[in-house]
Amino acid sequence: MGVQIGLWRVDDVPRRVVPAKMPLEQRLEDIIENDPTMLGSDVMIIGRQVVTAYGSRIDLLAVDIDGGLHILELKRDRTPRDVVAQVLDYGSWAQTLSDDAVREIYLKYCGTNDTRGFDEAFATHFGTESAPDALNTSHSLTVVAGEMDDATERLVNYLATGYNVPINVMFFDYYEDDGRSYLARTWMLDRNTSAATGTTATSTRRQPQWNGQDWYVNFGEELSRNWDDARKYGFVSAGGGKWYSRSLRQVPIGGRVFAYIPKVGYVGLGEVVGEAQPADEATLTVDGTAVPFRSLELLAEYRHTPTQPVPDEDYREWVLPVRWHKTVTRDSAFRKPGLFANQNSACNLRNQFTIDEVTGFFDQA
Repeated sequence: MGVQIGLWRVDDVPRRVVPAKMPLEQRLEDIIENDPTMLGSDVMIIGRQVVTAYGSRIDLLAVDIDGGLHILELKRDRTPRDVVAQVLDYGSWAQTLSDDAVREIYLKYCGTNDTRGFDEAFATHFGTESAPDALNTSHSLTVVAGEMDDATERLVNYLATGYNVPINVMFFDYYEDDGRSYLARTWMLDRNTSAATGTTATSTRRQPQWNGQDWYVNFGEELSRNWDDARKYGFVSAGGGKWYSRSLRQVPIGGRVFAYIPKVGYVGLGEVVGEAQPADEATLTVDGTAVPFRSLELLAEYRHTPTQPVPDEDYREWVLPVRWHKTVTRDSAFRKPGLFANQNSACNLRNQFTIDEVTGFFDQA
């Protein structure tokens, strides 16, 4: 059973403030919509009174920083047992939502047809560079209620602790005193246990399908690497350890490269025209002639000298030849909230928002 909250006014003689009845259930929706942090975690509301495929309505739908969905069913009075079946039905519908469907729900909520709205709003809300590659990788079910009968509590506890169903109940007490209104809340189940349940129960959803062509390449500029060289001679590179070079070496000939400088933005769009090779062995085609990489006039060293080398580690810089379609200087790099960014040297680019925005930028550059 949830923890019972008592509230006293202690200006002079202690006086207990008696819980009152919430005027309207809509008022409770308004409060949570305006400040979802009262749910105990940072979430972004993406829908209100969301109509499911079965004709029912979800009071509030939210997303967390990992892309997981949070389904909220609000009951200002004593909650009947059938609310459990109701939220389970919502969950069965929510787990089928694709990334595009989640974005469409947000667009309807915002009243805009701008398909870029979700990604930018997500990045702004959570302070990230982009939305996750995959949305709806998990979901949780939360009933917000003033009271709950014993049978309903038993059902929720049975499902959550016995079968790892990601369900919990947030109890609230509404108070009015001296012209002011207050809301206090507590949870039926320990939230750490509940959060772990939600993660393990529905985390098997696939990432968005990759188009088999587009690659994100992280061109980390430092003393050993310079973007001016890469623009001039046509290449990207990575090295300093197997972890850094391994992913770059997987990018195939014909792959389309989206070059990104960390904390700067997207600076190049091109096509891979050769296999990755160590800098000491690599050749690039310059003005129609094959030229050894080390014979070029380079601004950076493209070498790594670790202070404490590890045996059998590959510290070489690997060079991947690219025919650039368009490049820009660092100062003209393309950057905006919601664009994909990743610490890997290279990875499949699945984020359609980023693909559309970056290609659109370079089409006009």
